[in-house]
Amino acid sequence: MEFLNLSLLTFIFTLLLFYCIFRKNKNGLPTNWPFVGMLPALLKNLHRIHYICIDITERDLSFLFKGPWYTSMDLFLTTDPRNIRHILSTKFSHYKKGPKFNDIFDVLGDGIFNVDDELWKYHRKMAQTFIGQPQFHQRLLNTIFAKVENGLIPVLDHASKQELVLDLQDLFGRFTFDVICSLLMGYESGSLCVDLPSVPFSNALDDIVETIFYRHVLPVSVWKFMRWLGVGIERKFQKAWETIDKFIYNCIAKKDEEMKRFGSINPNDQHYTGVDLLTLYRDEEDKFLRDTIFGFVVAGRDSTSISISWFFYLISKNPEIQTKIRQELISTIKTNDNGNCNMNKLSVFTRNNFKETSEKLVYLHGALCEALRLYPPVVFQSKHPTKTDILPSGHKVEPHMQIIFNLYAMGRIKAIWGDDCCEFKPERWITPQGKTRHEPPNKFLAFGDGPKICLGKDMAFIQMKVMAASIILNYEFQPLEGQSIVPKNSVLLKMKNGFKVKMFKI
Repeated sequence: MEFLNLSLLTFIFTLLLFYCIFRKNKNGLPTNWPFVGMLPALLKNLHRIHYICIDITERDLSFLFKGPWYTSMDLFLTTDPRNIRHILSTKFSHYKKGPKFNDIFDVLGDGIFNVDDELWKYHRKMAQTFIGQPQFHQRLLNTIFAKVENGLIPVLDHASKQELVLDLQDLFGRFTFDVICSLLMGYESGSLCVDLPSVPFSNALDDIVETIFYRHVLPVSVWKFMRWLGVGIERKFQKAWETIDKFIYNCIAKKDEEMKRFGSINPNDQHYTGVDLLTLYRDEEDKFLRDTIFGFVVAGRDSTSISISWFFYLISKNPEIQTKIRQELISTIKTNDNGNCNMNKLSVFTRNNFKETSEKLVYLHGALCEALRLYPPVVFQSKHPTKTDILPSGHKVEPHMQIIFNLYAMGRIKAIWGDDCCEFKPERWITPQGKTRHEPPNKFLAFGDGPKICLGKDMAFIQMKVMAASIILNYEFQPLEGQSIVPKNSVLLKMKNGFKVKMFKI
């Protein structure tokens, strides 16, 4: 009898859940149902989660998503620039990543993206020390150009001659992975070569960020129970974690062996070109070093490769913009070469005059900024109020809430960018005087670290400009017909199926 009663209750609950999922709300916003909250709407739209966020924020720049009762899943979604400036700048000290964030992103450990307060300041100081080395900029350029000449161009030439199909997203991921491994750890990973070998670390990282996404949409008790059982996405997550640890700890061990063999680094040595991050942090214990390196690898590999992938997708849909970029590149070459135009050059840039030449490529810079606006590599940020606060929008936030900034939705809202918000217009980032804008054209958006996260750092722009110039000057590319280019369900805005093209040498 008890079994029958339990079965009946389960059946009724299932019917109720399906009713909640498939019943439409007239105002287009998720309905807050008893017990299950707004979870049914989330499950119904899970396959188009990025788009449902746009639908919601177009109706209301700030929205409180109510999770099931007793699950601590209340999320405050906001794309209101006033709120984001308030949280990231005005009241920065009152908003932390919070325990829920730390739990979801546990694989990051004590890296810079998972900590607050003094430890965050320490990481930031060390990163500034690393990037601030006088030799760093030249070392960065040398590493990028070497990877273009010895990795990117040979692969593209081979694919062109053999009429092979290339996945540009995979190709760019290999490029940035090799560059970041060399800069951070002095390790040559060699993933960008003609035979395109399997890269276990990169595959593991893809599994990690996908699982982290689902941890955001599942009740904590559900995914933690899955983790305890070692099943489903959590089983894949644990295996990926093991792969990542094995790779980084092996790099640490090799660095230890190298330092024992050659001794300490002498900055006064004429051959000294700046230490890698692994050497800079080497006095730290291995676990802390692993967390630090992993955070920087995630930022350095994925943010850049994702951004440049969407850039090439956008110019493939807007050939007139690609033509303008190529014309700007050719014009810059002619200026640099006293009127000559050698199309066989690997890139318009040289190591010695990169900054001067880069500043002339105003339209290319604008196109990259516009790609980052429409397809920010990091989909959202999360903050946790330490105490009750009233936001500029008038909304009240409590310590139990998680605040989400959806950067993907924010770049496509008419209230912020105008009626042409979804159009690819590099001109947004060019001043009336024909100069590059380094901040969003709407000054109201220039808050705290927000634009920097959307637009990336100098290192990312250098890689993207060199890759873009090298390819656009030397190749035509033709996307495969019929492929579906859509964002993947992940905390990073990767293309679900990649971006497959055929290359043709000019």
